[in-house]
Amino acid sequence: MSETPESRLAALGITLPTPATPVANYLPWTRSGSLIVISGQLPLKDGKLLATGKLGDAVSLDLGTEAARFCLINLIAQLKTAVGDLSKVTRVVRLGGFIACTPEFTAHATVMNGASDLAVDVFGDAGRHARSTVGVPSLPLDAPVEVEGLFEIG
Repeated sequence: MSETPESRLAALGITLPTPATPVANYLPWTRSGSLIVISGQLPLKDGKLLATGKLGDAVSLDLGTEAARFCLINLIAQLKTAVGDLSKVTRVVRLGGFIACTPEFTAHATVMNGASDLAVDVFGDAGRHARSTVGVPSLPLDAPVEVEGLFEIG
């Protein structure tokens, strides 16, 4: 029996949460052909933000990296709702990361690796993706990280 994304999540000790409900006028995900776009997800753990504040100030690099990982867990929860079976995912096409940070902070890529590394851990080679990572002055609810995703399904 080959590994599936669900079996990899289980091996990592990850249980997907109930997907977050949008807090404004947008959809949590949308499909166009074989592409699924997942709206930006915050680092929620047990329904609460893992951390608040900015990288380079109140949020450490390690905590920011963990926050990006939780953003991806929440993205995967939305994705599972969208497709039912994560084995239908043929490629993580792109991840976009937004890092709330001070102007001097420059380790955006390291923070975003929290999401990127987990994408590969869960989806294998299909988890390798293009990405952008941008520093911003603030994010909703004072979250330190937000991650959005584009996935291909077969």
